[in-house]
Amino acid sequence: MTDRPQLYGADYSVYVRIARLALLEKGVAHDLVPVDIFAEGGMRDSHLARHPFGKIPAFEHGDFHLYETGAITRYVDEAFDGPALQPADAKSRARMNQIISIADGYVYPHLVWGLYVECIEKPKRGEALDEDRVESARGVALISLTVLAGLLSDHRWMCGDRLTLADLYLAPMIDYAVEVPELREMFAEHRNLGDWWQRVTALDSFRDTQPSSWRQKSANFLFA
Repeated sequence: MTDRPQLYGADYSVYVRIARLALLEKGVAHDLVPVDIFAEGGMRDSHLARHPFGKIPAFEHGDFHLYETGAITRYVDEAFDGPALQPADAKSRARMNQIISIADGYVYPHLVWGLYVECIEKPKRGEALDEDRVESARGVALISLTVLAGLLSDHRWMCGDRLTLADLYLAPMIDYAVEVPELREMFAEHRNLGDWWQRVTALDSFRDTQPSSWRQKSANFLFA
């Protein structure tokens, strides 16, 4: 058994990437152990032992086993040395948790699955998109970007002048979402989100966690 953290999952996963971003921003050496939950033959028993719901990521640090990205990222921030990824004051920490909840509840299901998967991935596979789902996602996307732009205000990062877990949660979701042309247009209406996005895409951790099949994009293509 090794004390070097082991993260189980696939590099294309939004939530695996969130955990990887946290580990890299803390400067924690770790291993990404490939697990493809969509592989033919179904989920292996070995992974179900790590995550009984059959999802990714799962995490091990010595004899400590953990799943659920929120738990993993907070553990990484609190268990290892490195820059704090959670604000110290109660109000900023509450705001961070609010933004993470917005990401989980609205950005991921609607901007990633409702727009990116429906409008980008399904056509690649020759599948018909779900028009009702896309229409619903458009409405939530408009609200989500307006809300995030308002919460960002004049700050450098989502919760102030320092990078936090809120930024790391949103980054992989937005990275998929901006592949959708109409979402890029919505995004471009909020200049401060564009400035935030340029700071995110300039992070070494963001570049180092690009999915292996991902094409390279310019950091400022939204506002070229």
